[in-house]
Amino acid sequence: MTTAVFRHIDTSAIPQGTKPWVKVDADATSFKLADHKRSVYNLRGQESEFSTDISGFAVYNEPSQEKAFTDDAAVRAGYYQEVEDLLRKRIPGIKKVHIFDHTIRRRTPEAARAPVQQVHVDQTPAAAEARVRRHLLAGEAEDLLQGRFQIINVWRPIANAASDFPLAVVDWRTTKPADFVPVDLLYPKRGTGATGDDNDDNDDRGKEVRPDESKWYSTEGYEARGETMSVAPSDAHRFYYQKDMTPDEVLLLKCYDSWGEGQPRGKDGIAVRTPHTAFVDPQTPKDAPARQSIEVRCLVFYE
Repeated sequence: MTTAVFRHIDTSAIPQGTKPWVKVDADATSFKLADHKRSVYNLRGQESEFSTDISGFAVYNEPSQEKAFTDDAAVRAGYYQEVEDLLRKRIPGIKKVHIFDHTIRRRTPEAARAPVQQVHVDQTPAAAEARVRRHLLAGEAEDLLQGRFQIINVWRPIANAASDFPLAVVDWRTTKPADFVPVDLLYPKRGTGATGDDNDDNDDRGKEVRPDESKWYSTEGYEARGETMSVAPSDAHRFYYQKDMTPDEVLLLKCYDSWGEGQPRGKDGIAVRTPHTAFVDPQTPKDAPARQSIEVRCLVFYE
């Protein structure tokens, strides 16, 4: 176990009648964050006690053929197939997997994406459903939305153990619906696509650029193209991490489940989502290599 400080949205500071926003490419928000010290429990040795259905997350030993993650084409081809195969191996009843995105984070000055140090969930229920309609043909999307679907992030360290800025997760069973605050997710605007539609070019993979820090808190040049959830603090939250998680290990992180408790087709006891964040572990050696990681976002459909 370790003890760490976690950054949560300060709901008392949100102006009435406004909707908060956060940027996808910078550690910038329209709202204040408040620090809260929490205990963080080590998952290592008790991984079998957790699953995406029970707690909202799971850790497995699943070495990858891909090691460098520097060739975007190789990631989309070979590694995407590895991710689909491990999901089908670890979770029964999967009918279809559609991988729609991935992000590589490196805690280096030149990196386009860095670890996010704020407790959050990647999608709201409405944003999850919108993802299905955005990435699948209309007829197929409507058919699949009638059954169970999930968004699962497959998270893996790159090159070295993630001792520096490790990823913490909150056991869904220790959360309540009122903890979650919808937030607009702002993306950099790009030029019109080949069809002339402003939304035609909406695939951000391989196009990330490190933003100008002097403009972090300006919305000029940005647009809302998603909706996430910030997480209000609660003494009930129980935080976990896989200490010194290696590149041979993966964390399955559930962002949404249409069968999750409290959803229109929900089942009692099934986790809906998993709050998560990077954090500073005071036990990390000062000479630990900088964290590098990849997260692959998957739409998962069931028989």
